[in-house]
Amino acid sequence: MNRTGVQMSPLDSMEMTKDVPPSMMPSTPGDESALAEMRGRYIAEADAIGSVPLPGTMKGALTTGVQMLTGKEPQILIDKLGERLAFERTGTRLYDALIVKFTTLEDNTTSMTLADLQQIRADEARHFAILVEAIKSIGGDPTSQTPCADVAGVESMGLMQVVSDPRTTMAQALHAVLVAEMTDNVGWDMLIALAEDHGQSTMVTDFSLALTEEQTHLQRVQRWMEEATLGRAISDGVQVDDMADANPSQQLH
Repeated sequence: MNRTGVQMSPLDSMEMTKDVPPSMMPSTPGDESALAEMRGRYIAEADAIGSVPLPGTMKGALTTGVQMLTGKEPQILIDKLGERLAFERTGTRLYDALIVKFTTLEDNTTSMTLADLQQIRADEARHFAILVEAIKSIGGDPTSQTPCADVAGVESMGLMQVVSDPRTTMAQALHAVLVAEMTDNVGWDMLIALAEDHGQSTMVTDFSLALTEEQTHLQRVQRWMEEATLGRAISDGVQVDDMADANPSQQLH
């Protein structure tokens, strides 16, 4: 039974809100300013999260050198390509986990089908392959982890945990996937702008197609999440405590 709220124990909560005797006050004075100061020192002294890897091929070195001579910053493009690569890999795994949940729960509260999920999963894997080839085309190494790729991996850990948690409902899992799809759309849009700035016309074409597909993913996942949430959310597995389980002495009157 969920007893996290103070209303479940009104007598105890009233006792807690009375005047606190001096003996129970904090033994040392202060506020959060010391913590903020410590965090500030860490930020000021910290190194960056990794570095953008140097090109491992002669072609990559020449391409990077030429772009830097013309005022471009190829390291930004490489970093963001690595970021999208990491996120698309996670996206593929998210749909792998969502497919397992969908087939196990035999959920019928949405218009979503197994074929729908398998198609989106295939799209995510294909987008990953497109990024691998894009990185190779400018002499980069797709197996290297760039700083933004590192950050993207940490960001997406929570989403993966939600979808793969056996306790989460389909609506809750779809909410996590929706967050991923929204991030994905913004990421592809930025990557297209960077590719245009660096004169990478092939990338622009490939990435624009990927963005169009991601926009479709976003629309579909949003619809499915709304159907799962507004349709039969309680029967999907959201448990509501039975008032008969509550201790009468703890109930508010």
